[in-house]
Amino acid sequence: MPAFDLPPTELEHYRPDVEEPGGFDAFWRSTLEEAGRADPLVSVREVETGLRLTRTWDVTFRGFAGDPVRAWFSTPAAAGRALPAVVEFAGYGRGRGLPHERLTWVNAGYAHLLMDNRGQGDQYGCGGDTPDPHAGVPGGPGVMTRGLRTPEDYYYRRLITDAVRAVAAVRALPGVDPARIAAAGNSQGGGLALAVAGLVPDLAALLVTAPLLCGIRRCLDLTDAAPYGEITAYLAVHRGVEHDAHRTLSFVEGVSFARRALAPAHFGVGLRDTVCPPSGAYAAFNRYGELAGQEPRKELHAYPYNGHEGGDAVQVRRQLLWLRAVLEGRDGTQGAAPSAPARVAP
Repeated sequence: MPAFDLPPTELEHYRPDVEEPGGFDAFWRSTLEEAGRADPLVSVREVETGLRLTRTWDVTFRGFAGDPVRAWFSTPAAAGRALPAVVEFAGYGRGRGLPHERLTWVNAGYAHLLMDNRGQGDQYGCGGDTPDPHAGVPGGPGVMTRGLRTPEDYYYRRLITDAVRAVAAVRALPGVDPARIAAAGNSQGGGLALAVAGLVPDLAALLVTAPLLCGIRRCLDLTDAAPYGEITAYLAVHRGVEHDAHRTLSFVEGVSFARRALAPAHFGVGLRDTVCPPSGAYAAFNRYGELAGQEPRKELHAYPYNGHEGGDAVQVRRQLLWLRAVLEGRDGTQGAAPSAPARVAP
C-alpha cells in the first residue's frame, strides 16, 4: 500500500486543533473517582505455566463500575527486589491469551501485567476471559460502536477506566516498585496506554506504537479499514446521529489525553499504516505534554515503508533500550526535556 496520508515533512509539524468537549476533565475525574472507591485487587493466584525462569499469577482486579477484569502478572523467577513494572494493553479484538505468549518485558527484568480486554478476544490470539456486563447498550456488532451515541454508555469509557485501574492494581501487587510503572501498547493498546498517560499523572514512562483513537475525525475520513470502518458502517445505517457520535468520540480522543500527559514517551509509527493513519500518531506526539508546563522527554521513530506493524521487532528493541535508560534515570534526570523533541529516522 503506497503512502496515503500527509507527506513526512508535514507530519513532523502536524499539530491539528482539537475540539475538546466541555466537561472533558470533569467527565474523566468523576468516572475514575467512582471506579476508585474500592481496593483494586480481587484475587491473585499463582499458576503453573511450564516456564522455569518466569513466575505468573492470574490476577483479577476491579475495573469500571467495580467489574472484575482479568490479567496475567509475571515476574522473573529469581527476582529478589522490588521491580519496575510494564502494564501492557492488547490490540483490538484480542484478549489476554496465554501467559507464555508475551515474555519480552519479563525477560528484560520487569514485572509485567497484561490486561484482558473486556468483551474482546474472539478475533486473534488465544482468547480472553473478561466479559463486558454492559454489552447490552445500543450499538455493535463490534465494540468500536457499542454505546456510541452517548459518552456515558460508550465502550471505551469502560475500557479506558479498566486501563487506569490496571495501573492501580499492579502498584498493589507485591514485588513491584510503585514509582516505576510504564504503560505500553500497540494499536488499540497504544490508544489505551496514551489515555493512561493523560489520566495518571505520576506514570513513569509511556511506550506507544500505531495508536488507535488518535485524530479520530481525520481517520474516519481517511480509512474504511476496521476498526474505524465499523464506525463509518454504523453511521451509514444510523443516519442523522453523526453529531452525537462525534461528541462521544471526542471524550476518548487520544490527542486530548496526550496534551495532559507528563511521562517520558516513546512513539513508533508506520507511514503506510491504513489501519491507524500516521497523522493520528503525529498529532498525539506533537501535542504531547503541552499542558504540562514544560515539554516532557519524548521521541518518535517513523518507518516509511511499514504499515500497521510499524517497526515490529526493531521498534521493540528500541523500546527496550529507551525504557532501561529512562527507568534507571529516576534520580532526577527522568522526565527532563531535551533541547528539542527527538524525531528519529529509521
